[in-house]
Amino acid sequence: MDKFTTLEGVAAPLKIINVDTDMIIPKQYLKTIKRTGLGKGLFSEQRYKDDGSENPDFVLNQPAYRNAKVMVAGDNFGCGSSREHAPWALLDFGIRCVISTSFGDIFYNNCFKNGILPIRVSQEDLDKLFDDAERGANATLTIDLPNQEIRGPDGGMVKFEIDPFRKHCLINGLDDIGLTMEKKASIDTYEEKLKRERAWA
Repeated sequence: MDKFTTLEGVAAPLKIINVDTDMIIPKQYLKTIKRTGLGKGLFSEQRYKDDGSENPDFVLNQPAYRNAKVMVAGDNFGCGSSREHAPWALLDFGIRCVISTSFGDIFYNNCFKNGILPIRVSQEDLDKLFDDAERGANATLTIDLPNQEIRGPDGGMVKFEIDPFRKHCLINGLDDIGLTMEKKASIDTYEEKLKRERAWA
């Protein structure tokens, strides 16, 4: 998993509440277990018309936001089913941080396991960040995880809280496998001990 320390990039505003995981990545994209290639399906029902052409009104199709790295979204983002493909699709598109007032619990946990930082802020702070994000190509936010700060284009700053263990994992790029591998020396020692003690097995 890629480390997450400081992220600077354009923030796309998505002023929709209760965005569920089916909206993030519709069911027809769930046939794969690969984490790559899902970016094209991200918000596909909003991004594309019935004939397959792009919907120019959807935020991620607008020139200023095509390379967004941050999404500022309405309340209860990522609710609904538990599909892990939702954070995979965001990450494959290039979004590494989602900011909202609240998240679906399973989606929130899945983000951390896949290198995405979900940030909870107050409604007042979210409104400020929406204002920043609506500036188009000038909507650059800096997400500083070590200092737990979101810095806007005009020098405004929002502090955020995060669980220390999850912060440690993101900064060091540790998913569940990475956490296990941190114990490799102890695991190897234990396995060698078993070989000696149970040589007959």
